[in-house]
Amino acid sequence: MNRFLYSVLIRVLSPALLAWMAVRARKAGGIWEVCGAARFGRYGGPAPAPGAIWIHAVSLGETRAAQPFVRAVLDRGHRVLLTHLTATGRAEGARAFAEDIAQGRLAQAWLPYDFPGATRRFMARHRPRVGVLIEREVWPNLIHAAGRAGVPMMLASARMSDASLRQSLRMGPIMREAYGRFQAVYAQSLPDAQRLERAGAVAVRVSGNFKFDLRLDGERVARGRAFAARLGRKAVAIASTREGEDALFIQAVRHQIERARQSGAEPGEQALFYLIPRHPARFEEAAEGLRQAGLPFVRRSELIELGDGGTSAVQACRDVPVILGDTLGEMAWYYAACQVAIVGGSFAPLGGQNFIEASALGRPVLVGPHTANFEQAVADALAAGAIERVDGADQAVQRALHWLEDARCLARMGDAGSHWVRQHAGAVARVVNGLEDVLGP
Repeated sequence: MNRFLYSVLIRVLSPALLAWMAVRARKAGGIWEVCGAARFGRYGGPAPAPGAIWIHAVSLGETRAAQPFVRAVLDRGHRVLLTHLTATGRAEGARAFAEDIAQGRLAQAWLPYDFPGATRRFMARHRPRVGVLIEREVWPNLIHAAGRAGVPMMLASARMSDASLRQSLRMGPIMREAYGRFQAVYAQSLPDAQRLERAGAVAVRVSGNFKFDLRLDGERVARGRAFAARLGRKAVAIASTREGEDALFIQAVRHQIERARQSGAEPGEQALFYLIPRHPARFEEAAEGLRQAGLPFVRRSELIELGDGGTSAVQACRDVPVILGDTLGEMAWYYAACQVAIVGGSFAPLGGQNFIEASALGRPVLVGPHTANFEQAVADALAAGAIERVDGADQAVQRALHWLEDARCLARMGDAGSHWVRQHAGAVARVVNGLEDVLGP
């Protein structure tokens, strides 16, 4: 397939693609502006000043992963244009960089759909000095428009699975040409680099994963630890659960609580579980699942209203088995308030979710069998003794409860995890140095 045929195809399919986006937006909630003018590269008002460093982080996960890189670019004195495709990604960017947005150092925008005219208008409007795509957002017309506008492009913290490589190769010359246009490609791992080269990328370097350069929110960590200390209960965080996983863990938790009751344990003596769905659209679904299972719970948002770690908030959690994590941007609080983390996205065939923050905070981690999105990180963490893999939700909850009774195991795995994260840090510095090389004197 060449770029002309690709452009014709996406125009023909655009009604179906826009309908799919609208359905996705309705399910996810938030402000998407699926048919907004900016999605088609049409803008009103004066154009922004040219010369910003354009960084594209498509959704929530990529935006969180890119935060240390964006911060490093801002710290070098550059202005940043941060683009997204999803409402959750844009909301996270607005939260994380609120001060920079207020001071004019960072601006946000929608990435336009990959129509030739839309991408040309985007480049003409923003006139970035260089573009940096995070992880794997490679769109042929976007890359072509950047080339025509004289905007050098980089692909950073890049990853490519075997399935993605097969899909890219099936599309033929159009994707090979797109990958070949990058001036620099920084891969997360050697296997990623090899697959990217097969896809057509040149000048590929292995820089590592941005997620290892995370900056922990010290204030949230301190509040989470203080809350756990005042509550005085052992706790397990079931984090970043995705579609179909909440029900599995709700039943697993219910089973373990029934066993504890039968053994005579009082509610306040049992382990506390934090159930933290990854996307806000599923907070209510998870709440309904807990109600149907007969599991009393308190929402994290209610604890904040009660004063977070104050007496009222702590008292509200004395006897409940579950706290429902219905807030965004607080993963550091949840991990700081627990002793063991089970990380979702890996107990259904969804590729897994980021577990590095839990390891950085010294929390032993359990993951499921489906971790293709974090293949190298999981292999390295397993070898380091920082995590364990289990087959399902029941086994994960059982294993977590067993670890809660083994202080030596908690300490050993926690130390291994934090050491492993420190060993793999440095990707941001390597890519920022590469960015300065692209920018030139």
